[in-house]
Amino acid sequence: MLITLCKSKIQGAVVVEKVLYYEGSITIAQELLEAADILPNERVQVVNFNNGKRFETYVILGRRSSGICLNGPASRLGEVGDRLIIISYGLLEKEEAKRFKPRIVYVNEKNEIERIEG
Repeated sequence: MLITLCKSKIQGAVVVEKVLYYEGSITIAQELLEAADILPNERVQVVNFNNGKRFETYVILGRRSSGICLNGPASRLGEVGDRLIIISYGLLEKEEAKRFKPRIVYVNEKNEIERIEG
């Protein structure tokens, strides 16, 4: 049996840009994706601290130090300055899932990595 677990997350990311007329997605700076072990085009769940909204979308690779940009319809679910949790999930066998530790990347208000766990 496969179990769905949090594979990795970016905790406290800040929206720095919104682009409404775009195909839809979230753009995440390259260093954050690398630190969190999230790939371009990977499905993620986004949770907005400021308004409580949750949505799923796919990741677009952003330039280094570019922060977070909400694109397309997702741009209606947050504002510049909102803090987010960006979560990726993985499927693991039950025994592997018992031992698995997710990668958690904590960022500050400038989307700079403060620490990494896991």
